[in-house]
Amino acid sequence: MSFRLVLLGLLLLSSTRAYFQDSIPPVTAIDTTKIDTIVIRATQYKVKAVPRGIRFINPDMSFNETKVLSDPYEPFVVPSFWTKENELGLNVSQVAFVNWNAGGENAVSGLANLKFTRNYKFRYLKWNNELILRYGINVQEGRELRKTEDVIRLTSTFGYRRDTLSKWYYSINTKFNTQFTDGFKYPDTENRISRFMAPGYLFFGGGPNFSPEGEKFNLYLSPTTVKATFVLDQTLANQGSFGVRRAVYDEEGNLVTKGSTKFIEFGILITNTWEKEIAKNIIMQHRLSLFTDYVRRFGNIDIDWELNFTFKVNDSFETNFGTQVIYDDDIRFDQVISDTGNVIDPGVPRIQFRQVLAVGLAYNF
Repeated sequence: MSFRLVLLGLLLLSSTRAYFQDSIPPVTAIDTTKIDTIVIRATQYKVKAVPRGIRFINPDMSFNETKVLSDPYEPFVVPSFWTKENELGLNVSQVAFVNWNAGGENAVSGLANLKFTRNYKFRYLKWNNELILRYGINVQEGRELRKTEDVIRLTSTFGYRRDTLSKWYYSINTKFNTQFTDGFKYPDTENRISRFMAPGYLFFGGGPNFSPEGEKFNLYLSPTTVKATFVLDQTLANQGSFGVRRAVYDEEGNLVTKGSTKFIEFGILITNTWEKEIAKNIIMQHRLSLFTDYVRRFGNIDIDWELNFTFKVNDSFETNFGTQVIYDDDIRFDQVISDTGNVIDPGVPRIQFRQVLAVGLAYNF
C-alpha cells in the first residue's frame, strides 16, 4: 500500500513540472547573419505579337552628312571682372594752292590721340583707370612747325561700397596732368613758357563717389585733396610760373635764392564725368574739375571744363568737335620782368579757351 502511494506521488510531481517554467529565460546567441537585397528577375519572353511600325534591327549610324564646323571651337573661358578699351584716333587736314588768285599758304595739320581704360568691378569693389594722350602739330609754308595740342592725363579711382545696391562708393582718387614737349608763345620760339613737368599737376584725395549702375556717369566729392604743382624747369621756377615761389635777386641782378620747383595746396576737389549717346551715332563726353584751396584763397575756384561731341560715320571714320575752358589763378599772363630778373608786373589770370574740329580715322583694338 505504501509503495503505491509513493509511486502515485512521483507521477503527480513529474506531471506538475511539465506545466511550470523557470522565470529567467535561457541565454541565446546573437544572430550575426547579414540579409542582402534579393533581386528576382522575371523571365523575358520574346514578343509574339509585334505592333505595326516596330522593327527589331540594329541602328544604322552614318557620318556622311557630318560637316566641318564653320567657326573654330571656342573653349570655356573663365569670366573676367576687368573691362578694357583701347582707342586710336588720327585726324589730318591739308590745303594746297597753285597760282591761286585769292592767295593762301600751303598747310598741313595733324592730331593724334590715344585712350586706354582698364576698369575692374566686382560686388563691393570698383577700380577705374584711364590714360589719355593727345598731340597735334601744324605746318605752314614759310614758318616753323607749331604745336596745336599736347596732353598727358592719367586718372585712377578705387572705390568700396557697403552693399551691392548702393550707388555711393567710398573712394580714393589720383589724377596726374602734364605735357610732352616745350610750349611757346608764338611767334617767339626762343623763350619757352612750359615744358614736360613744368607744369605737372598731381591730385590725391578721398571722398564719396556717386556712380549709377549701367551708366557712364561719375560724381566725385573730395573735401580732403592735396594738389601738388611741379615746375621742374629752373628758369620757369625762378620766374614764379604756375604759382611757385619765384627767385630772389639783388639790386644788381645776382641770384640770391632759387625759385621753388614745387607748390603744395590742400583743399576741396569736385569732379564730374558723363558720357551719353544723345542721338544716333552722336556721343557727348563731359568732364568738369573744380578745386579751391583752404589756406591761400578759399572760394577762388580753379576750373577745368571739357565738352566733346563725337559724330560717328562708321566703325572707321568719325568727326570730333570739342571745347575746353580753363581758369587757374596761379597761371598769369602779361608778366613783366626787368633785366635784373625782378618781377615788375606779376600779370593777371585769364580764362583760357580752346576749340577743336577734326575729321579722321578711329580704330579700336
